[in-house]
Amino acid sequence: MNRCLWKPSLENVKEANLTRFIHELRSIAPDVIDYSSLYEWSIDHPKLFWSELWDFLGIVASKKWDEVVDDVKKMPGARWFTGSRLNFAENLLRYRDDQPAIIAWNEKGRHQLLTYSALFRKTASFALALQREGVSAGDRVVGFMPNIAETIIAMLATSSLGALWSSCSPDFGVKGVLDRFGQVKPKILVCADGYQYAGKSFDRLETIRKIGEQLPSLEKIIVCSYLRQNPDLKGLSNTVLWEDFSGESRRIDFAQLPFNHPLYIMYTSGTTGLPKAMVHGAGGTLIQLLKEHVLHTNIKRNSRVFYATTCGWMMWNWLVASLAVGATILLYDGSPFHPCPDILFNMAEKEKITVFGTSAKYLALAEKKGIKPAQTHELSELKTILSTGSPLAPSSFDYVYRDIKQSVCLASVSGGTDILASFAACNPIGPVFRGELQALSLGMKVEIFNEKGRSILNEKGELICSQAFPSMPVKFWNDLDGIKYYQAYFDHFPGVWRHGDWAKLTPNGGMVIYGRSDATLNPGGVRIGTAEIYRIVEQLEEVVEAVVVGQKWQGDVRIVLFVRLKDRSILDSSLVKEICQRVRENSSPYHVPKKVVQVADIPRTISGKISELAVRHVIHDMPVTNTDALANPKSLDLYLNLEELKT
Repeated sequence: MNRCLWKPSLENVKEANLTRFIHELRSIAPDVIDYSSLYEWSIDHPKLFWSELWDFLGIVASKKWDEVVDDVKKMPGARWFTGSRLNFAENLLRYRDDQPAIIAWNEKGRHQLLTYSALFRKTASFALALQREGVSAGDRVVGFMPNIAETIIAMLATSSLGALWSSCSPDFGVKGVLDRFGQVKPKILVCADGYQYAGKSFDRLETIRKIGEQLPSLEKIIVCSYLRQNPDLKGLSNTVLWEDFSGESRRIDFAQLPFNHPLYIMYTSGTTGLPKAMVHGAGGTLIQLLKEHVLHTNIKRNSRVFYATTCGWMMWNWLVASLAVGATILLYDGSPFHPCPDILFNMAEKEKITVFGTSAKYLALAEKKGIKPAQTHELSELKTILSTGSPLAPSSFDYVYRDIKQSVCLASVSGGTDILASFAACNPIGPVFRGELQALSLGMKVEIFNEKGRSILNEKGELICSQAFPSMPVKFWNDLDGIKYYQAYFDHFPGVWRHGDWAKLTPNGGMVIYGRSDATLNPGGVRIGTAEIYRIVEQLEEVVEAVVVGQKWQGDVRIVLFVRLKDRSILDSSLVKEICQRVRENSSPYHVPKKVVQVADIPRTISGKISELAVRHVIHDMPVTNTDALANPKSLDLYLNLEELKT
């Protein structure tokens, strides 16, 4: 049994939104008294749960639904909230007062503050300008933007018209952008003249010119001045500066559209092929994210919510939806360790952040860098720390409670771009156990299947969801017969959603994730999750990070571990021995790597996830067809023709 690290106080429980929701259910669900019973009720009575949630969240709609869901066992194809008419942007812009809506930081500190009233006005003006360009429901507007307020304004204006929004981080290369936007044929491109990272400025106007030349569907390019006041647009056709494009308006005619009307187009990482373009509906995205904000994360009107993300990661979409609660959201654009290692905690202190979201990799690196906010920062307002992107190691749980804050709810959460939501989420009225994701997300019938498709508890297997949920993708773009969509999630276990994570449900009601199913190792027929090895190896002081893959060898698979070490550290025989010994003692003999190799860099996707599949392809002389999906594609050269892997 994993050790309990935190429990909410009686006051925490009493004041939680979850507790209020439970109380309001008493007339129809008298047996619901805590999180566990609420979860069971939510999956046993999905129609009641989702309809009560709609009312509790105060979803803004011009017409309420006729039917909550036709059949939750119908996957894919279940129809949610049929008959309803709503607008995503209208829900996010329901507050129009002088409370701060967005506070934006970069490496130089705070540089933007927008109130809710100012956000509404600026969105109205941009929406009017889009209308004048002929943008209407179903058109695509795309963003190639830093994490700044203008990105949110452009998205809200787009969705207010019923058009679809899609975005890439500005550090993508031309091919990476075209692989994504080229599929969806956008009418408008919103971009910035450049971005900043680690103290350096990166001009993107030439990249924008090349993108514009190869997207024939574009009718207008709108450039936001970020690096300089008056960027030179010479050589850019159909291009206008943001300030010259945006009109002046104080009114928005929010398009009232069906629940499943497309809102976002999101993309898979695409490191081994063309990224899949997933279309998410407005209603499903709205109700799922508000459920996570209000019930799971306990966000309220006075909350200040931050997530370290780029505009190319789904956590940006997650963060922005907090506007529907009326909270203040914090943006950060730049390196999370520049100009000083603790810049994010400086921001947390000065802006009195209550919810601090980040990645598991950030917390691991922060510990390696010796960042100890508990000793250096005043974080009395901080209530919740969220982590996602990869499994959070048990040692990182220890780091948070030892060196950041003891009285905080630490929630490692997991879901994905595929669902724009979480399968495992925060539970503010429940305990935190070391190494575990706190709770299964309400309304999501999550199970672990063995290879025979049978549900198992406290054993490792495939993470699946056996009932339909509102935020399943509406479709894949350019997948008219739905075959790609079906094959992605329903082919392995027909009738249930297979997510692609290797995981285990725990007796505490939580979950442990061991890595991606397609990256699991299989030496001697024993399946091993990659995270099981990372969480052990990365505790060593010398090891900054690692990537582990299975190499085909003599009719079987052998485990190969690549390690990036601290500056001036060398992988000698004693360190190899220590790595192998620790893995053997803390996991099993099957987990022990047969080869340990030092490398200078480890390939990551733009969103920061280790790309085991890319490394596996390279060491097997297979092509990595889409290196533009990687933040550091040149790192793959380090894995070519390694002598260590030939014996």
